[in-house]
Amino acid sequence: MLTIATINVNGIRAASKKGMAQWFGKSNVDMMCLQEVRAPRNELEKAVQEDLAIDWHIYDHEASAKGRAGVAIVSKLPAIDVRTELGPKEFDSAGRWLEADFETPKGTLTVVSCYVHSGEADTPKQVEKYKFLNAMEARMQQLLAGGKLAVVVGDLNVGHTELDIKNWKGNLKNAGFLPEERKHFDNFADQGWVDMGRAANPGIPGPYTWWSYRGQAFDTDAGWRIDYQLATPTLAALGQNYRVDRAPSYDARWTDHSPVLVDYDL
Repeated sequence: MLTIATINVNGIRAASKKGMAQWFGKSNVDMMCLQEVRAPRNELEKAVQEDLAIDWHIYDHEASAKGRAGVAIVSKLPAIDVRTELGPKEFDSAGRWLEADFETPKGTLTVVSCYVHSGEADTPKQVEKYKFLNAMEARMQQLLAGGKLAVVVGDLNVGHTELDIKNWKGNLKNAGFLPEERKHFDNFADQGWVDMGRAANPGIPGPYTWWSYRGQAFDTDAGWRIDYQLATPTLAALGQNYRVDRAPSYDARWTDHSPVLVDYDL
């Protein structure tokens, strides 16, 4: 069994010095896909190897803007290939897309750690988000070819349906729940990608993966489900035990997101 976790750490240096080490010690994960690393390579290595005491393989894609974005994969398994290219050169996807291939007894597994822009309605930030989603959709279509074992995980910053946001009515005109954004997730499903979270929880709200630090959002579970594991049908058939490791209390949180885990029979 291969257990994959995706986590927006909201800064690996801060998370590693809070409760992340305690969570990791109980998680039994084999691979962690991180988003919002917000640290250069040497500081990522220090946080993983010293603060978390993890002696695994580290692959990362640092953001072009210092202290922003950044994605990584920390894995027991060594990668046989790593890629960071996504789409056209005229937009900046640095620190947002990292692909790695791993050999397993059931074939080559491609894992993508992805951090989609948060966006802002009617601003250039939203234009960049749509450029990224368009490029992401094109690449995901390629990853489906030939019945591959592949999974795209991460903070995708879109609630797909009304089941994915507690206060969806109040967010109809906000980035993260705009019709054009949600259409991309319809397209992912139409391509054949399986949303492991929704497959495990059909027809019910949540389970949410992000809550604002403001107000009582966490205590009242007024959250968003924006952290995903999207698997190709071949891999999804091997997936089980989807879960969200929600912190037991507000003061026990070490990031504003929760880890999302799936076990794959590989």
